[in-house]
Amino acid sequence: MKILVTGAAGFIGMHVAQILLKRGDQVIGIDNLNDYYDPMLKRARLDQLKPYANFRFSNGNIADWATINALVEREKPNRVVNLAAQAGVRYSLKNPQAYLQTNLVGFGNILEACRQHGVEHLVYASSSSVYGANTRMPFSVVDNVDHPVSLYAASKKANELMAHSYSHLYGLPTTGLRYFTVYGPWGRPDMSPWLFTSAILEDRPIDVFNMGKMQRDFTYIDDIAEGTVRVLDRAAMPDPEYDNNRPDPSASYAPFRVYNIGNHQPVELMTFIRYIEDSLARRAQINFLPMQNGDVIATYADVDTLKRDFGFEPRTPLSEGVARWANWYQNYMRSSAP
Repeated sequence: MKILVTGAAGFIGMHVAQILLKRGDQVIGIDNLNDYYDPMLKRARLDQLKPYANFRFSNGNIADWATINALVEREKPNRVVNLAAQAGVRYSLKNPQAYLQTNLVGFGNILEACRQHGVEHLVYASSSSVYGANTRMPFSVVDNVDHPVSLYAASKKANELMAHSYSHLYGLPTTGLRYFTVYGPWGRPDMSPWLFTSAILEDRPIDVFNMGKMQRDFTYIDDIAEGTVRVLDRAAMPDPEYDNNRPDPSASYAPFRVYNIGNHQPVELMTFIRYIEDSLARRAQINFLPMQNGDVIATYADVDTLKRDFGFEPRTPLSEGVARWANWYQNYMRSSAP
């Protein structure tokens, strides 16, 4: 197949593109290489993809309609994976316009381009953050998610609603994936694994919010990428048992689906830090801080529907995943040092 991957220079985008390229698909990547974090890391990710003869890259912004429409019209991809987004909960408190442009305008452009040019299936990144103020664990895709606690979360919930409207109006198959705390090699510098690892190696204190009483469903990047590709390969279909009198937010009478992808094993943040310490053979200096606006205390994925429909669930043990992350980080920092 020919597949368009937006955000191809991003953390998840690079890994998804690699799987597709290795199995022989044609991949068209687009990314605007913005400076939300160091573009050098994004270019280094692209360097992992450029050796494949079946990869082509376009530097562009999905929030620009002319750019994305021309790309989809020219390339005519069979399927699209939308992983381009302004990420990060805390940054949404500082720069809301970035989220409105990329996550709302940009996603709307993707939907419309898919509609106009006959794309067979759109898979897009949602987020565990949509569960917001929910406290019932584990988080299930059948739960109500109408109380986001950050603009980032609200933008991801909006993506799911926008996708359903296109599935209903135009029969466009769409599948949203609620990713849970992704970590691993080539991760983002604004995420906790990078922040913690760099601080520990440089003998700086790390900030730990809510006095360390946080839990996250840490999910290794290889599991996230594999799950994404498995979902991409089977276009969303209408649910023949869907009941409008008892609506299920994760399914529809239209070709629309939403799934969680998480390790379904919530881990206390302090435990995660201990794994990093063990992998580095160094101890952390910890600065305990109160809860931050926009954060949630815990995340925990119910992946029963993912297992039911695709026979897949994340399986990388945290200790193994953190060890791989720490090894990659140290090698990357050595290779990128001036």
